[in-house]
Amino acid sequence: MAQPDDEFEFFFDKPWSDGLPVVKPTEERIADILTGTSRGPEEITGIVPPADEAASVRAVAIHAVMAGCKPEYLPAVLAGLEAILEEPFNMGGIQATMHSAAPLMVFNGPYAKEIGLHGGSGCFGPGFRANATIGRAIRLMLMNLGAGIPGVTSMSTFSQPSRYTYCIRENEDDSPWEPLSVTRGFRADENVVTAIACENPKLIFDDMSSEPEPLLIAIADTMAHLGGMNALRRSDLVAAVSPDHAKICADAGWSKTDVHKWLCGKAGKTLGELKTGGGYHEDRIKDLPIEVDLDDDDFFVPTIKVPEDLKIIVAGGIPGPISAVMHGWNGASQPVSRSFEV
Repeated sequence: MAQPDDEFEFFFDKPWSDGLPVVKPTEERIADILTGTSRGPEEITGIVPPADEAASVRAVAIHAVMAGCKPEYLPAVLAGLEAILEEPFNMGGIQATMHSAAPLMVFNGPYAKEIGLHGGSGCFGPGFRANATIGRAIRLMLMNLGAGIPGVTSMSTFSQPSRYTYCIRENEDDSPWEPLSVTRGFRADENVVTAIACENPKLIFDDMSSEPEPLLIAIADTMAHLGGMNALRRSDLVAAVSPDHAKICADAGWSKTDVHKWLCGKAGKTLGELKTGGGYHEDRIKDLPIEVDLDDDDFFVPTIKVPEDLKIIVAGGIPGPISAVMHGWNGASQPVSRSFEV
């Protein structure tokens, strides 16, 4: 087979790219990246919807090469893919939705730090190879093995930048609280990935508060906005609290559990406020897992319908008077946490 004159243009001409240049997956590069795992290349890690192509370890390695991964990143790519392919996560639904939800992958444990996954300043943005390429490898497989191609099976109205890559490490070093993995039942020394279907981060800027409640009021308000899926549905929501904001709470004696309980109790709208939004429908209220008095417009409807749906992590850098909220999808996806071996 004749080699293309320009390997980069060759990939651009195929529906195999996310719109950015990819690394040519030569046999030498594939063999090199496979040194990052002891798993056999023909082992199947899962079936990628909606095209339902099998993802072998070799296929994962090919896409890891294309995305620019190092061999030592391969266990993270494998773990992330296996997490989003678990049935409760409903990756098939996320692939086809008109919404823009993307699988956010949050890593905890020593391995993530060792390979350079970043959870500090700028963690959701450019400049960090592990974050960028691990998440990108996942997206390339969702496109190439799952046929999650815009306008074909992916009907996302806008999509979102995090559909290029959405992968961070929790900033455990600067956190006063237990990490997400421990909250979800794992040991602190375990390597864990948690996948959550959610939107891009929405920022909360507060450089004045010195006590928890004024700070958390702004976070609760951002959580409760009428355009978010969480307003009228049961859905996951991630609050990424910066180390500076977490320290304000911790210095006042507030634990992660205290912050979680306060946000669950305060974030929300009255039924009357919900009725002013175009997405309101009485049947949606009736379907909620909480009892709502439909005759009382002053009835408070919490954004978080079930407490475990709110995930709090510490991320971002110092200084940083900014936290972030990531609203969930439509409730049809459940987060998945997996421990994995390196």
